[in-house]
Amino acid sequence: QVQLVESGGGLVQAGGSLRLSCGGSTRIFSSTVIGWFRRPPGKGREFVATIAWRDGYSRYADSVKGRSLVSRDNAKNTVNLEMNNLTAEDTAVYYCAAGSTRGATKEMWYRRWGQGTQVTVSS
Repeated sequence: QVQLVESGGGLVQAGGSLRLSCGGSTRIFSSTVIGWFRRPPGKGREFVATIAWRDGYSRYADSVKGRSLVSRDNAKNTVNLEMNNLTAEDTAVYYCAAGSTRGATKEMWYRRWGQGTQVTVSS
């Protein structure tokens, strides 16, 4: 079973960019779908983006569409999330999760979760 670890969080200035990585403890299988979610302060966890490991099919939440890119790195066995033009609304704990439903945007379709990494956008 894949254990996931997020990295790359921290303090970012508004208007800046971030790059988060999601690493698996074992080889990510071709049938795996990796999702990114986030939990803003005082709110529930929300979908950000997802990518299918096999063919790179991806989907994005409207809130990040057009300024985000989710990608996979086969050599490093990681999935990356890049976001630009950050605002205070992007402040959250970011989680990656593994599932098997291509294009899934709901938490229920993801079985394994990382511990999360904090991203704080300062204005």
